[in-house]
Amino acid sequence: MVIQLKQDITEPQRAAISQELERAGYSFREVITSIACYWVAIGNNDMDIRSIGNLPGITDIHRVTDSYKLVSGMWKLTPSSIPLGNGISIGGGNFTIMAGPCSIENDAQVSEVAGFLKSNGVFVMRGGVFKPRSSPYSFRGVGIEGLRYFHSICKLNGVLVVSEVMEPDQIEAMYPYIDIFQVGTRNAQNFSLLDALGRVDKPVMIKRGFSGTIEELLYSAEYVFSGGNEKIILCERGIRTFEKAYRNTLDLNAVPILKQKSHLPVVVDPSHGTGIRNLVEPMSLAAVMAGADGVIVEIHREPEKAYSDGIQSLCYSEAEQLFDRLRQTVSLKSTFGLS
Repeated sequence: MVIQLKQDITEPQRAAISQELERAGYSFREVITSIACYWVAIGNNDMDIRSIGNLPGITDIHRVTDSYKLVSGMWKLTPSSIPLGNGISIGGGNFTIMAGPCSIENDAQVSEVAGFLKSNGVFVMRGGVFKPRSSPYSFRGVGIEGLRYFHSICKLNGVLVVSEVMEPDQIEAMYPYIDIFQVGTRNAQNFSLLDALGRVDKPVMIKRGFSGTIEELLYSAEYVFSGGNEKIILCERGIRTFEKAYRNTLDLNAVPILKQKSHLPVVVDPSHGTGIRNLVEPMSLAAVMAGADGVIVEIHREPEKAYSDGIQSLCYSEAEQLFDRLRQTVSLKSTFGLS
Protein backbone atom coordinates (compact mmCIF):
# COMPACT_ATOMS: atom_id res chain seq x y z
CA MET A 1 0.00 0.00 0.00
CA VAL A 2 0.95 3.65 -0.34
CA ILE A 3 0.33 5.95 2.62
CA GLN A 4 0.63 9.71 2.29
CA LEU A 5 1.31 11.42 5.60
CA LYS A 6 0.09 14.85 6.62
CA GLN A 7 2.69 17.61 6.59
CA ASP A 8 2.03 18.43 10.23
CA ILE A 9 2.10 14.83 11.47
CA THR A 10 3.47 14.47 15.00
CA GLU A 11 6.00 11.94 16.23
CA PRO A 12 3.40 10.15 18.44
CA GLN A 13 1.16 9.83 15.37
CA ARG A 14 4.07 8.41 13.36
CA ALA A 15 4.74 5.90 16.12
CA ALA A 16 1.10 4.83 16.25
CA ILE A 17 0.95 4.26 12.49
CA SER A 18 4.23 2.34 12.58
CA GLN A 19 3.01 0.11 15.41
CA GLU A 20 -0.23 -0.65 13.59
CA LEU A 21 1.66 -1.55 10.39
CA GLU A 22 4.02 -3.86 12.25
CA ARG A 23 1.10 -5.48 14.09
CA ALA A 24 -0.52 -6.17 10.72
CA GLY A 25 2.67 -7.75 9.40
CA TYR A 26 3.78 -4.89 7.17
CA SER A 27 7.27 -3.59 6.55
CA PHE A 28 7.54 -0.08 5.18
CA ARG A 29 9.94 2.43 3.70
CA GLU A 30 9.65 6.19 4.01
CA VAL A 31 10.04 8.26 0.84
CA ILE A 32 10.29 12.03 1.22
CA THR A 33 9.99 14.19 -1.88
CA SER A 34 9.72 17.93 -2.37
CA ILE A 35 5.95 17.43 -2.61
CA ALA A 36 4.99 14.97 0.11
CA CYS A 37 6.04 12.22 2.51
CA TYR A 38 4.99 8.67 1.67
CA TRP A 39 5.27 5.31 3.37
CA VAL A 40 5.44 2.37 0.97
CA ALA A 41 4.18 -0.62 2.93
CA ILE A 42 4.64 -4.23 1.86
CA GLY A 43 2.64 -7.02 3.48
CA ASN A 44 -0.78 -8.70 3.67
CA ASN A 45 -2.95 -7.47 0.80
CA ASP A 46 -6.08 -9.02 2.34
CA MET A 47 -6.32 -6.80 5.41
CA ASP A 48 -8.85 -3.99 5.77
CA ILE A 49 -6.70 -0.89 5.21
CA ARG A 50 -9.28 1.30 6.94
CA SER A 51 -7.83 0.21 10.27
CA ILE A 52 -4.71 2.13 9.32
CA GLY A 53 -6.24 4.81 7.11
CA ASN A 54 -8.40 6.13 9.96
CA LEU A 55 -5.38 6.83 12.15
CA PRO A 56 -4.49 10.50 12.80
CA GLY A 57 -1.67 11.90 10.65
CA ILE A 58 -2.65 10.19 7.39
CA THR A 59 -3.77 12.21 4.35
CA ASP A 60 -4.55 9.26 2.10
CA ILE A 61 -4.04 5.51 1.85
CA HIS A 62 -4.42 3.14 -1.10
CA ARG A 63 -3.93 -0.54 -1.67
CA VAL A 64 -1.46 -0.96 -4.55
CA THR A 65 -0.99 -4.49 -5.86
CA ASP A 66 1.50 -3.42 -8.54
CA SER A 67 5.11 -4.13 -7.63
CA TYR A 68 5.98 -0.60 -8.74
CA LYS A 69 4.10 1.23 -5.99
CA LEU A 70 4.79 4.95 -6.25
CA VAL A 71 4.49 5.33 -10.02
CA SER A 72 1.35 3.18 -10.14
CA GLY A 73 -1.94 4.74 -11.12
CA MET A 74 -3.69 2.64 -8.47
CA TRP A 75 -3.14 5.22 -5.72
CA LYS A 76 -2.89 8.53 -7.56
CA LEU A 77 -6.00 8.70 -9.68
CA THR A 78 -5.36 12.20 -11.06
CA PRO A 79 -2.58 12.26 -13.71
CA SER A 80 0.53 14.07 -12.53
CA SER A 81 1.53 17.42 -13.99
CA ILE A 82 5.28 18.00 -13.87
CA PRO A 83 6.47 21.63 -13.64
CA LEU A 84 9.45 22.18 -15.94
CA GLY A 85 10.14 25.85 -15.17
CA ASN A 86 9.28 29.21 -16.75
CA GLY A 87 5.60 28.45 -16.18
CA ILE A 88 5.77 25.38 -18.44
CA SER A 89 4.48 22.00 -17.31
CA ILE A 90 3.90 18.63 -18.89
CA GLY A 91 0.93 16.38 -18.22
CA GLY A 92 -2.36 17.28 -16.65
CA GLY A 93 -3.98 18.07 -19.99
CA ASN A 94 -1.07 20.01 -21.49
CA PHE A 95 0.62 18.96 -24.71
CA THR A 96 4.30 19.90 -24.75
CA ILE A 97 6.57 20.06 -27.79
CA MET A 98 10.30 19.57 -27.28
CA ALA A 99 12.70 19.90 -30.20
CA GLY A 100 16.33 20.42 -31.09
CA PRO A 101 19.36 18.74 -32.63
CA CYS A 102 20.48 15.25 -31.73
CA SER A 103 23.89 16.70 -30.81
CA ILE A 104 24.93 20.17 -29.78
CA GLU A 105 27.68 21.18 -32.24
CA ASN A 106 28.62 24.80 -31.45
CA ASP A 107 27.25 28.01 -29.93
CA ALA A 108 26.13 29.45 -33.27
CA GLN A 109 23.96 26.40 -33.86
CA VAL A 110 22.42 26.68 -30.39
CA SER A 111 21.67 30.38 -30.86
CA GLU A 112 20.01 29.73 -34.20
CA VAL A 113 17.91 26.77 -33.02
CA ALA A 114 16.86 28.49 -29.78
CA GLY A 115 15.70 31.53 -31.75
CA PHE A 116 13.85 29.32 -34.23
CA LEU A 117 12.05 27.46 -31.44
CA LYS A 118 11.13 30.66 -29.62
CA SER A 119 9.67 32.16 -32.80
CA ASN A 120 7.54 29.04 -33.20
CA GLY A 121 6.28 28.97 -29.63
CA VAL A 122 8.39 25.97 -28.56
CA PHE A 123 10.13 26.51 -25.25
CA VAL A 124 11.94 23.24 -24.52
CA MET A 125 15.10 22.49 -26.49
CA ARG A 126 16.69 19.07 -26.58
CA GLY A 127 20.35 18.56 -27.39
CA GLY A 128 22.97 16.01 -26.46
CA VAL A 129 26.35 17.06 -25.09
CA PHE A 130 27.35 13.56 -23.96
CA LYS A 131 26.49 11.13 -26.74
CA PRO A 132 26.49 7.35 -26.25
CA ARG A 133 27.37 6.03 -29.69
CA SER A 134 27.50 2.49 -31.01
CA SER A 135 30.86 3.22 -32.66
CA PRO A 136 33.72 4.69 -30.62
CA TYR A 137 34.77 6.65 -33.74
CA SER A 138 31.49 8.60 -34.01
CA PHE A 139 31.06 12.13 -32.65
CA ARG A 140 30.53 11.80 -28.90
CA GLY A 141 29.51 15.30 -27.89
CA VAL A 142 30.92 18.68 -26.84
CA GLY A 143 30.79 17.89 -23.12
CA ILE A 144 30.21 20.18 -20.15
CA GLU A 145 31.64 23.28 -21.85
CA GLY A 146 29.09 22.87 -24.60
CA LEU A 147 26.34 22.47 -22.02
CA ARG A 148 27.31 25.79 -20.44
CA TYR A 149 26.80 27.80 -23.63
CA PHE A 150 23.75 25.68 -24.48
CA HIS A 151 22.15 26.74 -21.19
CA SER A 152 23.31 30.36 -21.39
CA ILE A 153 21.89 30.93 -24.87
CA CYS A 154 18.64 29.13 -24.10
CA LYS A 155 18.15 31.16 -20.93
CA LEU A 156 18.41 34.39 -22.93
CA ASN A 157 15.63 33.10 -25.18
CA GLY A 158 13.41 31.80 -22.38
CA VAL A 159 13.92 28.24 -23.58
CA LEU A 160 14.42 25.27 -21.24
CA VAL A 161 17.17 22.66 -21.67
CA VAL A 162 16.80 18.88 -21.78
CA SER A 163 19.98 16.86 -22.21
CA GLU A 164 21.16 13.35 -21.51
CA VAL A 165 23.14 12.39 -18.43
CA MET A 166 25.11 9.17 -18.78
CA GLU A 167 26.59 8.49 -15.36
CA PRO A 168 26.12 9.57 -11.73
CA ASP A 169 29.38 11.53 -11.67
CA GLN A 170 28.05 13.92 -14.34
CA ILE A 171 24.99 15.02 -12.38
CA GLU A 172 26.65 17.60 -10.13
CA ALA A 173 28.50 19.30 -12.99
CA MET A 174 25.40 19.33 -15.22
CA TYR A 175 22.93 20.39 -12.54
CA PRO A 176 23.22 24.22 -12.89
CA TYR A 177 22.74 24.02 -16.66
CA ILE A 178 19.89 21.51 -16.93
CA ASP A 179 16.12 21.90 -16.66
CA ILE A 180 15.31 18.26 -17.46
CA PHE A 181 17.72 15.36 -17.06
CA GLN A 182 17.27 12.78 -19.80
CA VAL A 183 18.02 9.11 -19.20
CA GLY A 184 18.74 7.56 -22.58
CA THR A 185 17.68 4.16 -23.79
CA ARG A 186 21.07 2.60 -23.03
CA ASN A 187 20.85 3.73 -19.41
CA ALA A 188 17.20 2.87 -18.79
CA GLN A 189 18.33 0.17 -16.35
CA ASN A 190 21.44 1.89 -15.03
CA PHE A 191 20.20 1.63 -11.46
CA SER A 192 23.10 3.57 -9.97
CA LEU A 193 22.23 6.50 -12.24
CA LEU A 194 18.51 6.19 -11.47
CA ASP A 195 19.21 6.11 -7.74
CA ALA A 196 21.34 9.25 -8.05
CA LEU A 197 18.64 11.07 -10.04
CA GLY A 198 16.21 10.22 -7.25
CA ARG A 199 18.18 12.63 -5.08
CA VAL A 200 17.86 15.67 -7.38
CA ASP A 201 14.96 18.10 -7.45
CA LYS A 202 14.70 18.54 -11.20
CA PRO A 203 12.51 16.66 -13.69
CA VAL A 204 13.85 13.41 -15.12
CA MET A 205 12.73 12.02 -18.48
CA ILE A 206 13.33 8.27 -18.75
CA LYS A 207 13.42 6.74 -22.20
CA ARG A 208 12.32 3.16 -22.63
CA GLY A 209 15.18 0.74 -23.12
CA PHE A 210 15.51 -0.36 -26.74
CA SER A 211 14.76 -3.94 -25.67
CA GLY A 212 12.81 -2.97 -22.56
CA THR A 213 9.29 -3.91 -21.59
CA ILE A 214 6.68 -1.46 -20.35
CA GLU A 215 7.00 -2.97 -16.87
CA GLU A 216 10.77 -2.44 -16.91
CA LEU A 217 10.27 1.22 -17.80
CA LEU A 218 7.90 1.61 -14.84
CA TYR A 219 10.42 -0.07 -12.53
CA SER A 220 13.07 2.39 -13.73
CA ALA A 221 10.74 5.25 -12.84
CA GLU A 222 10.11 3.63 -9.45
CA TYR A 223 13.84 3.78 -8.71
CA VAL A 224 13.81 7.55 -9.22
CA PHE A 225 10.59 8.13 -7.26
CA SER A 226 11.66 5.90 -4.36
CA GLY A 227 14.85 7.97 -4.13
CA GLY A 228 12.80 11.09 -3.44
CA ASN A 229 12.17 12.64 -6.87
CA GLU A 230 8.62 12.38 -8.22
CA LYS A 231 9.17 14.76 -11.15
CA ILE A 232 9.33 11.97 -13.71
CA ILE A 233 8.39 11.84 -17.40
CA LEU A 234 8.14 8.54 -19.29
CA CYS A 235 9.28 8.44 -22.92
CA GLU A 236 8.36 5.87 -25.55
CA ARG A 237 11.16 5.97 -28.15
CA GLY A 238 10.78 2.72 -30.03
CA ILE A 239 12.07 -0.78 -29.41
CA ARG A 240 14.16 -3.25 -31.35
CA THR A 241 12.24 -5.86 -33.28
CA PHE A 242 13.02 -8.10 -36.25
CA GLU A 243 11.63 -5.46 -38.64
CA LYS A 244 14.32 -3.86 -40.83
CA ALA A 245 12.24 -1.33 -42.80
CA TYR A 246 12.92 1.33 -40.15
CA ARG A 247 15.35 1.95 -37.32
CA ASN A 248 13.07 0.96 -34.42
CA THR A 249 9.46 -0.07 -33.95
CA LEU A 250 7.66 2.88 -32.37
CA ASP A 251 5.32 1.19 -29.91
CA LEU A 252 2.39 3.60 -29.68
CA ASN A 253 0.45 0.88 -27.84
CA ALA A 254 2.69 1.82 -24.94
CA VAL A 255 1.16 5.29 -24.58
CA PRO A 256 -2.38 4.32 -23.47
CA ILE A 257 -1.02 1.33 -21.54
CA LEU A 258 1.42 3.51 -19.58
CA LYS A 259 -1.29 6.05 -18.91
CA GLN A 260 -3.54 3.29 -17.57
CA LYS A 261 -0.83 1.80 -15.38
CA SER A 262 0.80 5.00 -14.15
CA HIS A 263 -0.06 8.58 -13.21
CA LEU A 264 3.12 9.91 -14.83
CA PRO A 265 3.09 11.94 -18.08
CA VAL A 266 4.12 10.12 -21.25
CA VAL A 267 5.92 11.65 -24.22
CA VAL A 268 6.88 10.10 -27.56
CA ASP A 269 10.13 10.35 -29.50
CA PRO A 270 9.20 9.61 -33.13
CA SER A 271 12.68 10.58 -34.38
CA HIS A 272 14.43 7.67 -32.69
CA GLY A 273 11.25 5.61 -32.85
CA THR A 274 11.36 5.47 -36.64
CA GLY A 275 14.80 6.72 -37.66
CA ILE A 276 13.32 8.05 -40.89
CA ARG A 277 12.60 11.75 -41.44
CA ASN A 278 9.37 11.42 -43.41
CA LEU A 279 7.84 9.16 -40.77
CA VAL A 280 8.34 11.65 -37.94
CA GLU A 281 5.29 13.80 -38.68
CA PRO A 282 2.67 11.03 -39.11
CA MET A 283 3.90 9.23 -36.01
CA SER A 284 3.92 12.48 -34.03
CA LEU A 285 0.29 13.10 -34.98
CA ALA A 286 -0.54 9.49 -34.14
CA ALA A 287 1.09 10.02 -30.72
CA VAL A 288 -1.37 12.86 -30.04
CA MET A 289 -4.31 10.59 -30.82
CA ALA A 290 -2.82 7.81 -28.69
CA GLY A 291 -2.94 10.17 -25.70
CA ALA A 292 0.67 11.33 -25.38
CA ASP A 293 1.38 14.39 -23.25
CA GLY A 294 4.05 15.62 -25.65
CA VAL A 295 6.64 14.78 -28.28
CA ILE A 296 10.38 15.24 -28.48
CA VAL A 297 11.72 15.55 -32.02
CA GLU A 298 15.07 16.18 -33.67
CA ILE A 299 15.58 19.18 -35.97
CA HIS A 300 18.56 20.65 -37.81
CA ARG A 301 19.01 23.46 -40.34
CA GLU A 302 20.81 21.09 -42.71
CA PRO A 303 20.11 17.51 -41.60
CA GLU A 304 22.52 16.07 -44.15
CA LYS A 305 25.35 17.94 -42.37
CA ALA A 306 24.34 17.02 -38.82
CA TYR A 307 27.05 15.47 -36.64
CA SER A 308 24.62 12.67 -35.68
CA ASP A 309 21.22 11.29 -36.68
CA GLY A 310 20.69 13.62 -39.62
CA ILE A 311 18.65 10.97 -41.42
CA GLN A 312 15.87 11.31 -38.83
CA SER A 313 16.10 15.07 -38.23
CA LEU A 314 13.60 17.53 -39.67
CA CYS A 315 14.72 20.67 -41.46
CA TYR A 316 13.22 23.96 -40.28
CA SER A 317 10.37 24.08 -42.80
CA GLU A 318 9.40 20.49 -41.93
CA ALA A 319 9.56 21.33 -38.23
CA GLU A 320 7.34 24.41 -38.64
CA GLN A 321 4.78 22.32 -40.50
CA LEU A 322 4.89 19.66 -37.78
CA PHE A 323 4.42 22.20 -34.96
CA ASP A 324 1.37 23.66 -36.73
CA ARG A 325 -0.18 20.29 -37.44
CA LEU A 326 0.45 19.06 -33.90
CA ARG A 327 -1.42 22.06 -32.48
CA GLN A 328 -4.24 21.61 -34.95
CA THR A 329 -4.53 17.93 -34.02
CA VAL A 330 -4.51 18.68 -30.29
CA SER A 331 -7.21 21.29 -30.83
CA LEU A 332 -9.38 18.97 -32.94
CA LYS A 333 -9.00 16.17 -30.42
CA SER A 334 -10.16 18.51 -27.67
CA THR A 335 -13.06 19.81 -29.78
CA PHE A 336 -14.41 16.30 -30.32
CA GLY A 337 -13.82 15.30 -26.70
CA LEU A 338 -11.41 12.48 -27.53
CA SER A 339 -9.34 11.31 -24.59
